[in-house]
This record gives sequence, C-alpha cells and structure tokens, in this order.
Amino acid sequence: MARMSAEERRESIVRVASAEFARGGYHGTSTEAIAKRVGVSQPYLFRLFRGKKAIFLAAAERCVADTIRMFTEASEGLEGEEALHAMASAYTRTIAERPELLMMQMQMYLAVAAAEQEGDREFGETVRAGWLRLWDVVHLALGADVGGTTNFMAHGMLINCLAAMGFPTGHRVWEGLDLSARLEGAPEQ
Repeated sequence: MARMSAEERRESIVRVASAEFARGGYHGTSTEAIAKRVGVSQPYLFRLFRGKKAIFLAAAERCVADTIRMFTEASEGLEGEEALHAMASAYTRTIAERPELLMMQMQMYLAVAAAEQEGDREFGETVRAGWLRLWDVVHLALGADVGGTTNFMAHGMLINCLAAMGFPTGHRVWEGLDLSARLEGAPEQ
C-alpha cells in the first residue's frame, strides 16, 4: 500500500475532524479522538495543523466550500425562481443524506458565539468570511435580489433548526416552506 502524502493526510484529517466536530462540537471533541480515527499520532496531527483551532477552522472552511459547491452546481444555468428551487432542493437533499454537514454548520455558529464571549474573534472572522462567500453565491444565483437572498438564507436557517431538532417533514411546522425546501428522505409524521 502506498504511503499518503502530507496533503492527502491533511485532507483525511479535515474529513474526520468535520465528522467529529459535527458530533461533539469544538469543546467536546479532542484532538486525540481525531488523531486516533485518522490513524496518526497527535504530534503528527500538530505538524500538519497549528492546533485544535486550526483543525476546526479547516473543517469549517470545508463545510462552507461544500455548501457553496452544492449551490453553484444546483443553480448552474438557472436564474431566479428556478435557481432558488434547485438550490433549496439540493440543500435539503444534501443535509438529509449528509447530516454531518448540517451539524457542522450548527457547531460553527456555536463556536463563534462561545469564542467571542471569551474575546477570541478569529473564529468569527473566519466563519463570517465563509458565510459571506456563501451569501454572494446565492445572491448572484438569485439575480442579485437582496430581498430574495435574505428570504432564501432565512428559510435556510429555519430549515437547519427544524432538521436539527428532528421535525418530520409532514409536521405542521414545515407547512409555510415551499415543497422544494422540505427535507427529502426525512420521515413523514
């Protein structure tokens, strides 16, 4: 079996860290657990990343990049309402198939709030920069309509909360959402 390059190992760490942080959050996830799942020592982990914060921020960047890529691919060649429905459908399908993506997003927001209460602004700066890139992708796909972008992102946060709490798609709390924004593959009530 061929040895992994440092870049391949780094990629493996980010993938594993994303799943671990999604499940346990920043404070509830140890670098020891990440290293063990990847099959490396903690000292090797810290040769590739400056520390736990750097690993978390790399996982956060990956989460945002994956979401941007999904929205970009879903809306390619579409405009306005067609782009909106395609992005909403792709997102709900993705978080149903990959719940760790949703959970990592939620953990990112919690980590920012906790870090900023402690005076650490780096988490917030990195996560907000990623979120602004995501906003811009949606904004362009929706024809640079500020109201439409705001509405789409607001609905997305509602979808995140409902999905994270486990509301089945047939529940009345989903009724105000467009059908394309309802979780595909989620259990009916």
